[in-house]
Amino acid sequence: MIDIRLLKNLDITLSLIVLVICAIGLVNLYSATYNIGTSVFKRQVLWVSIGIILAIAISLFNYKIIERYTNHLYILTILFLIAVLIAGKEFSGARSWISIGGIAFQPSELAKLSIILVMAKFFHNDFDVPPYGIVDILKPILKVIVVIILISIQPDLGTAFIIILISISVFLFAGIKTKHLIFSVIAVCMLSVPLWSYGLKDYQKTRIKSFLDPSLDPLGSGYHSAQSKIAIGSGKLSGKGFKQGTQTQLRFLPEQHTDFAFSVIGEEWGFLGSIFTILLFLLLILWILDTSSRAKDKFSMFVCYGIAAMFFWHTFINIGMVIGIFPVTGLPLLLISYGGSATLTSLLGIGLVLGIRMRKFPISGKNILLNDI
Repeated sequence: MIDIRLLKNLDITLSLIVLVICAIGLVNLYSATYNIGTSVFKRQVLWVSIGIILAIAISLFNYKIIERYTNHLYILTILFLIAVLIAGKEFSGARSWISIGGIAFQPSELAKLSIILVMAKFFHNDFDVPPYGIVDILKPILKVIVVIILISIQPDLGTAFIIILISISVFLFAGIKTKHLIFSVIAVCMLSVPLWSYGLKDYQKTRIKSFLDPSLDPLGSGYHSAQSKIAIGSGKLSGKGFKQGTQTQLRFLPEQHTDFAFSVIGEEWGFLGSIFTILLFLLLILWILDTSSRAKDKFSMFVCYGIAAMFFWHTFINIGMVIGIFPVTGLPLLLISYGGSATLTSLLGIGLVLGIRMRKFPISGKNILLNDI
């Protein structure tokens, strides 16, 4: 089940990329919060440390065992999501947190990995030849819908939206019939009208309207986006320097340690620092996709692709949000923004990728056979 010898095959490049991103996140968080105390920074250091340990542990764990218990993990996720609705803690208008033994976490974050594993297991066990019709993939679609409904009730539409994007990415990767794809797009467009009228709360509608026209509410819903763009623009080429960002240090920038952490990078490290961070995420995603392309079975291939999709959509939407090309959604920048649940989920995903990548190479001159580990 666990083989310590696999550490010889640890992907140093991928590990360094992740460690550098985590280091940037911690340095950025310290600058964003040091003038109000170091408790947030210390907690994030703890979460990152635990996440790295868990990533190493899960990389040594036989992912074939994980595949075997994927459905159990999905059921556990559903139970957690139901428990949140019954006894969860409410924060910023959403009941997304549950506390066990004094430790609070977001089951919706665990749901991302759970859905990725469920879809990977389905396509691994499926013997149909793609492209697939909607009926062919109805089982994973229904499982995704159940999770999305439970998360939307909280309501945490940002996480629900990410899970939808991850799921669509995996389905497209598997191969969908063109006519079924066109039908799905038309159906989504038709559902957008009742979703706007009955599915979105007033503050969510206001955010979208303010995105389309920031002048509608510059001191309210449009304030976050306006201050973020001011912070990033004021950083210019090389930034104002560590702990020197005026928008950040004078607390004009809202949620600067969570949703708008990238704005702090833009202000203090400028265009060069921002591009460097974006390139690191691009390299991370490409490295995970490379692992997917070299995988020896469909399960590990789809797991890696799903994790790459998770990092891509989080990065794309969060950075788009802070520079004003997307509405404010409340999605963190993984490994950069503060948040224990998101950090642990991200590093657990990295651990899965490391484990899959390590098992493609020989140990002590002997080939590793998937049936033997």
